[in-house]
Amino acid sequence: MNVVLVEPEIPANTGNIARTCAATGARLHLVQPLGFSTDDRHLKRAGLDYWHLVEVHYHDSFDALFQANRDACFYFTTTRANRWYTAVRYPPGCFLVFGKETAGLPEAILSRFPGQLVRIPIISGARSLNLSNAVAVVLYEALRQQGFPGLK
Repeated sequence: MNVVLVEPEIPANTGNIARTCAATGARLHLVQPLGFSTDDRHLKRAGLDYWHLVEVHYHDSFDALFQANRDACFYFTTTRANRWYTAVRYPPGCFLVFGKETAGLPEAILSRFPGQLVRIPIISGARSLNLSNAVAVVLYEALRQQGFPGLK
């Protein structure tokens, strides 16, 4: 599986997500610009001693990532979707895309992929889940559907 963070802003969230990717064998893709340095101590601390277990890829833009993986399946998590994240089938190796903490995914991306948008249900009045929690929820559903390959 592939987890994509488009312009993440908070190093501790990215560190937590890196730890989740390490524990599940998912690849982590970070789309520039990042709101922090990858040398940030909060990023390193949140990832603990799992950094050697995660495969991290950096991309200059979402378009660069997409062009390099045109034949792959992409799903975009957004509060603006009508379909729940549990209502789709996630094939092995698909890309789970998440936006930055303060704004989510840009409309320019969402409008290109209207049939591939999913949401995590939350109560009215709540803006969203924490980014690292949202990644864990969707990633583990995708892995559950696949029988948790490679996990014990």
